[in-house]
Amino acid sequence: MIPLPTPMHDRRGIGRLFMAGLPGTGLDPSSRSLIEELGIANFILFTRNVASPEQLRTLCHDLHACCLDQGFPCTIAIDQEGGRVTRLPPPFTQFPDPRAIAMGDTPEETLTQNATVCARELKETGITMNLAPVVDVSPAGHGYYMEQRSLGGDPDTVSQLATLYIKTMQQWGITACAKHFPGLGSALLDPHRELFRVESPEETIRRMDLPPFLAAINAGVAAVMISHTIHPALDPDTPATLSEKILTDLLRGELGFTGTVLTDDMEMGAMANHLDIETAAVRALAAGADLVLICHDHDKVRRACRAVARALDQGTLGEKVLSG
Repeated sequence: MIPLPTPMHDRRGIGRLFMAGLPGTGLDPSSRSLIEELGIANFILFTRNVASPEQLRTLCHDLHACCLDQGFPCTIAIDQEGGRVTRLPPPFTQFPDPRAIAMGDTPEETLTQNATVCARELKETGITMNLAPVVDVSPAGHGYYMEQRSLGGDPDTVSQLATLYIKTMQQWGITACAKHFPGLGSALLDPHRELFRVESPEETIRRMDLPPFLAAINAGVAAVMISHTIHPALDPDTPATLSEKILTDLLRGELGFTGTVLTDDMEMGAMANHLDIETAAVRALAAGADLVLICHDHDKVRRACRAVARALDQGTLGEKVLSG
């Protein structure tokens, strides 16, 4: 599990259940108040937070120091997949799309080398978690949204390459995260914009989509990110993010994952167009998520924290969510 602050009787420990974005390139007053008032110690960085390596090191140092002043460690995450999803601009090393690496002449060697360089650069800045690799299996030529972010179109290739990436990243002390469970490889639409149904039958999901996640778990991956997608074969009408059948029964129970389960950004259209942030956060935690990701709006972070506190007080959310 990602190190998280100890729950407190005054509900300040609720902050451990959230990962928040920052608005700019420094530790601003709003972000500081999330740490000092709510106990939030998990943050995600984007390109908007990066002006230079020196500035980024200062930002990460200030986040770590502020959290430690409050008595808990800090997790700083980023999506540094390579290619289309790259948050660190030059002079940081620029990596190609995962699919380009997988289709190259020496994919294992190249991927291991890239993961090593990436992990070293993240560690030097103070970033502790990379929200990668994508382990979605996405066959080419079908117009699937995840094709270029995927390591391949067959589960064996994705499993093998993802395992190398995870082990390399974590050997350098950077937490890796396999995403997007239970598999977004055959999605045609972008969940940033709308909720999509993946109509694959259960047999296909088990044969194509789940093996790379099981390989990642067996490789010791520290975290798994859940998809904002409905998989009717697994849960007829509930997005995976909110599904106890998918998060608890399948991922935890059947596949045996014991690490950190985090949502994708709850401000994506797939969630935000259907549920308010308060309801979505409480339902995700009730389903089995450990971390609710809110990447932009700090007001939504505060509202979600208050909603979780109310749910705990009313008994509609069990105290077990605070035990990690």
